[in-house]
Amino acid sequence: MERCELTHLPRSTIDLARARAQHAGYEQALRERGCRVQRLVEEPELADSVFVEDTALVLDELAVITRPGAASRRAETAKIADALDALRPLARIEVPGTLDGGDVLCVDRKLYVGVSSRSNRAGIEQLRLLLSPRGYAVEPVQLRGGLHLKSAVTRVGPTTLLIDTRWLDRRHFTGADFLEVDEAEPLAASAVLIGQSVIYSASNPATAERLRNRGVDVRTVEMSKVEKAEGAVTCCSVIFSVVA
Repeated sequence: MERCELTHLPRSTIDLARARAQHAGYEQALRERGCRVQRLVEEPELADSVFVEDTALVLDELAVITRPGAASRRAETAKIADALDALRPLARIEVPGTLDGGDVLCVDRKLYVGVSSRSNRAGIEQLRLLLSPRGYAVEPVQLRGGLHLKSAVTRVGPTTLLIDTRWLDRRHFTGADFLEVDEAEPLAASAVLIGQSVIYSASNPATAERLRNRGVDVRTVEMSKVEKAEGAVTCCSVIFSVVA
């Protein structure tokens, strides 16, 4: 993990034992909310491979295997594709497109996709061509900062978005209710919505309190070691429903 890709943060020492313990706590939070957790075999030579979200987008109809924007991460997709092959038809983002799953926010049948240093317009257009025939709308969202779209906005309810408007324009998200992050917590917009609950980093207590005051059921987890690698709660899982 100490060799991971970094865009905004300085490189620092990561305590691997604590990172493992925190990840185990994250997995337990998923289980407590009804998820069945499937671990893949570790790939220690791939420094960012814990951030599985970036390698695939899984919808009911198919799984899209991405082409990560960082060249060092493209080998990560092979194991993810193998794991998903029995569960969904597979499609892939191809050259010259790039797409990280962390740039894709699904709100019902609409997918907002961040135009970022990791996802380009060619990749977003390929995604649109794959999904439009299946009834999905795909809308590019230009980022002003942050690594991924879901560094700046995530769902915390059926129509409620947790957002940091310093990084993007909220006018993209028509029909949504908004909850702004606390200004003192610049990495606070990442949350995982499962049913009626949100899994959320303990690093952002002020924003967590705002969520609770809005009536959101918040389960906090320690993610400080993952956060040193520019990761967040959304990055460490690919969450989807089992389709019969």
